[in-house]
Amino acid sequence: MQQTAPILITGASQRIGLHCAKSFLAQGQPVIITYRKLRPAVAELEQLGAICLQADFSSGSSIEAFIQLLHQHCSKLRAIIHNASAWLDDEPGQQPMQQLFNVHVLAPYLINLACEPLLRQCASADIIHIGDDVTRRGSSKRIAYSASKAALENMSMSFAARFAPQIKVNCIAPALIMQQDGDNPDYLQQATDKSVMRSIPGAQVVFEAIKYLLESPYTTGITLPLNGGRHLKN
Repeated sequence: MQQTAPILITGASQRIGLHCAKSFLAQGQPVIITYRKLRPAVAELEQLGAICLQADFSSGSSIEAFIQLLHQHCSKLRAIIHNASAWLDDEPGQQPMQQLFNVHVLAPYLINLACEPLLRQCASADIIHIGDDVTRRGSSKRIAYSASKAALENMSMSFAARFAPQIKVNCIAPALIMQQDGDNPDYLQQATDKSVMRSIPGAQVVFEAIKYLLESPYTTGITLPLNGGRHLKN
């Protein structure tokens, strides 16, 4: 029996990435995940059968080191889900653009190019970039974050054109999928009021969107919003 090619999920030791990794594993889909910090969930994923690789996407050299490591663990990939992300403010005296660009843009760019041969080992393959709904309007507090996520979203179209028809490339743009530890009730109320759905849906909605994109034979080069109808609010 031919072995199912794994799905690579970056930044999957917590939150949305962790949920998606565990959901795929529960369905019998092999998974390779990356993590920056060793968290208890890494051991849990290893026990469930995932290959867990430490990766630092903060520089070009560290990204290249991860790519070499990845090639040692697989000869083909069913999909790549670029979920790794950094959440940094534009605080006085700090310039996070380079770090955010490396994580959100350079890492997906280099990994996509290097892993194209692995993806082409499958009859159909996918790349999914996890962007952010903030790119619709920008952010006065997180200019670098918003700009780097916008670059990631734009890059989806370029890779979709380059890799078609065998490899589909899409982007998902979520907003307020899960609450953060320590979020106070007033903030959560203000955040939920930004959308017409007025809810915090949880990570399953992202997993369902990923499954749709993986299974759709005719969808590439799009950004799929998961924002609860935020664009409908005045």
